[in-house]
Amino acid sequence: MPHRTIHLFRKGLRLHDNPTLLAALESSEVVYPVYILDRKFLMSVMHIGDLRWHFLLQSLEDLQKNLCQLGSCLLVIQGEYESVLRDHVQKWNITQVTLDAEMEPFYKEMEASIRRLGEELGFEVLSLVGHSLYDTKRILDLNSGTPPLTYKRFLHILSLLGDPEVPVRNLTAEDFQRCRPPDPGLAECYRVPLPVDLKISLESLSPWRGGETEGLQRLEQHLTDQGWVASFTKPRTIPNSLLPSTTGLSPYFSMGCLSVRTFFYRLSNIYAQAKHHSLPPVSLQGQLLWREFFYTVASATPNFTKMAGNPICLQINWCEDAERLHKWKTAQTGFPWIDAIMTQLRQEGWIHHLARHAVACFLTRGDLWISWEEGMKVFEELLLDADYSINAGNWMWLSASAFFHQYTRIFCPVRFGRRTDPEGQYIRKYLPILKNFPSKYIYEPWTASEEEQKQAGCIIGQDYPFPMVNHKEASDHNLQLMKQVREEQYRTAQLTRDDTDDPMEIKVKRDHSEESISKGKVARMTE
Repeated sequence: MPHRTIHLFRKGLRLHDNPTLLAALESSEVVYPVYILDRKFLMSVMHIGDLRWHFLLQSLEDLQKNLCQLGSCLLVIQGEYESVLRDHVQKWNITQVTLDAEMEPFYKEMEASIRRLGEELGFEVLSLVGHSLYDTKRILDLNSGTPPLTYKRFLHILSLLGDPEVPVRNLTAEDFQRCRPPDPGLAECYRVPLPVDLKISLESLSPWRGGETEGLQRLEQHLTDQGWVASFTKPRTIPNSLLPSTTGLSPYFSMGCLSVRTFFYRLSNIYAQAKHHSLPPVSLQGQLLWREFFYTVASATPNFTKMAGNPICLQINWCEDAERLHKWKTAQTGFPWIDAIMTQLRQEGWIHHLARHAVACFLTRGDLWISWEEGMKVFEELLLDADYSINAGNWMWLSASAFFHQYTRIFCPVRFGRRTDPEGQYIRKYLPILKNFPSKYIYEPWTASEEEQKQAGCIIGQDYPFPMVNHKEASDHNLQLMKQVREEQYRTAQLTRDDTDDPMEIKVKRDHSEESISKGKVARMTE
């Protein structure tokens, strides 16, 4: 007998390459596309801030529009997850609930509770992998049930698995016509709320608009420049360019508006036609594989987003200093490049990966010696592309708590930004209080004379703060602390150590034989 199905959208807010929704349509006489807007879950578990709320609501609006074009509709039901599901399973005589399989602990627990509810109320549950390239369980099985803790080991496991599954076909109006759509009156009853309905700030300066339509348009724009795609190397992109020098697609992957498998295979087609192309880990496909790496490690590592109880993370006695943390978060460190980055983050919800490196290093092992968990929480709130696995993994990496071992490399909050933007245009945009300083002072305005500060219309210590630390003294002190920690916890540090442990520094030797992922296997890194 065909099912009466609720398809639950969680992260996969798209119609292209949606295997679970396709399976629901093929097995059902009626499908109710539902998004349960559980505000308590989104705010207390997901910790999303205003910009991400805007992005989510825009994505839901776009999904509703796209479903309507195919003869269906999206039902956004507000309330606590389990109670909403219980009520509507009974109200609509549901026999099947479909949803994407996810790897985060809170989503795993949610699926487990839905399965328990299914046993109680008599409906089946179908979940399929759609948010990642690979099923992380298959990777774990091939690695003796444990996560590969180095990128090199991870690539070896992928070479045994071969290429990811290809994207499923696009949904059509015919797919929805085979099923009865929800009653039209339900769409009005369960419409996508407006920001004002949820008491969310109406002001949003982010240049990123949520939704599958916008994400696909951005994807096509980037893929039209096949030379750029083929030669893309992550370290060569510019952290303080006024427009993104990377793809800027990460918010769409994070929310599931774009399929990572679709992107992977579009890249494979371009690579196949190119005489030469960059390789993992610095290529565009390499960036997707780093995402998979963190997903896999996070899926099987207890307390992955915490230091305590995390078996791969160094246990460091970080400073607890609420005042210093607040200055970092609110762009009041007195270092213009750091403050410009944190201002862009708060205003737009996105910053370049090297900018993330700079502010993370400054907060943790570089200058302030404050726990990476505190920085992770700020990014979780402010980043449009905040992701449980990648966010925590990167913060452990950048604080040298795991994965990254060249801890003597510390970003200078003055020289690093100046190297790629000597005129300070990025600072002038995001910190307009400093815009009239000559270029030679824009990264160190405290070195300008009192007269020069008056001419610039900004007195350091009054209109903009003095540097909160002496970078040389702080970084030297912290370097000794980190050295001591790593000597005392040598075994833990070695767990995630690789011969090639820094994706920003690996040089791929083209005279060695490599197997390209676009030909069916993952490129193997040379020693």
